[in-house]
Amino acid sequence: MTAAITQLSFVIPCHNEEANLRPLVTAIREAVEPLRLSFEIVITDDCSTDNSWNTLKALAASDPCIRGQRFAFNCGQSAALWAGMKAARGQYIITLDADLQNDPRDVPQFLEALRQYDCVCGTRVAARSQGDNFIRIASSRIANWVRNKLSGETISDAGCCYRAFKRECIDNLKFFKGMHRFLPTLFKLEGLTVTEI
Repeated sequence: MTAAITQLSFVIPCHNEEANLRPLVTAIREAVEPLRLSFEIVITDDCSTDNSWNTLKALAASDPCIRGQRFAFNCGQSAALWAGMKAARGQYIITLDADLQNDPRDVPQFLEALRQYDCVCGTRVAARSQGDNFIRIASSRIANWVRNKLSGETISDAGCCYRAFKRECIDNLKFFKGMHRFLPTLFKLEGLTVTEI
């Protein structure tokens, strides 16, 4: 008997997110179960100093859809995302933050856009305009403008980790520190299609 194909892999970097892990897993389940798709949740603990790892182990022990892994020392967001993507078994990978700033209820919109594109990027522009101060918003816009000007990219929020893409998008990539900000550009360089919602 062969194992069922995992359609979705949620890949989540985690650093000191003890209080958010249970609500995040619940929110993902509530968003995905009505879609009747098989899924897994791969969480990489980036050597948290709080109780995140114990919480993650407890979640994984009670739920076969959850897989946890932990770095022996802090490696950063890009490394945690990369480790999760390499461990993921799904046909489609959805990356999101552990701090609940990315709403899993948006997953159907990402999946719909994946019918036409290889990668779908989320944006925090609307949400950040409500909570961030002027300096932070301005510096983010300038950084995105410079990155887009140099790369020919059109993504408005390269720092947003809420993305969905086909697993083959990462087949030819090589890891480097900070790469999560450049994934849309790297995908385009591979001849893949990218959009933003």
